[in-house]
Amino acid sequence: MPTLLIVHHTPSPNCQALFEAVVAGATTPEIEGVRVVRRAALSATASDVLEADGYLLGTPANLGYVSGALKHFFDQVYYPCLDETRGRIFGYYVHGGNDVTGAVRAIESITTGLGWRRATGAVTVTGEPGKADVDACWELGATVAAGLADADA
Repeated sequence: MPTLLIVHHTPSPNCQALFEAVVAGATTPEIEGVRVVRRAALSATASDVLEADGYLLGTPANLGYVSGALKHFFDQVYYPCLDETRGRIFGYYVHGGNDVTGAVRAIESITTGLGWRRATGAVTVTGEPGKADVDACWELGATVAAGLADADA
């Protein structure tokens, strides 16, 4: 059974709403045969990454960059996972007060270095998430999980 690892830093109600939508999409009953594992960015390990077949990343944009927690995650897993995880699919969402450009650039750069393949477009949200933002996160979770289910079929 393929495993989807959701690595997130969820320090605010806005980030929590997006995270919950991603989890709901990834665990929708219509998608069968995918194990979903959730880890806070500060507790996710290289073993978690190596044991997963795909990834969903979530972060606030802090001072024009990903959160320190997600950066720490990448710092801890980059070299131990570099060769073993090439070609695996991923998706991500970013929430910011007014700009997410630097955070998006960082995630794209790091995941390109890892050789991961983006399964679908990123979800970027500024300000308070609206219904469309929450729905987009649900779709993100469902799309990445379905990609793993289809790959295993």
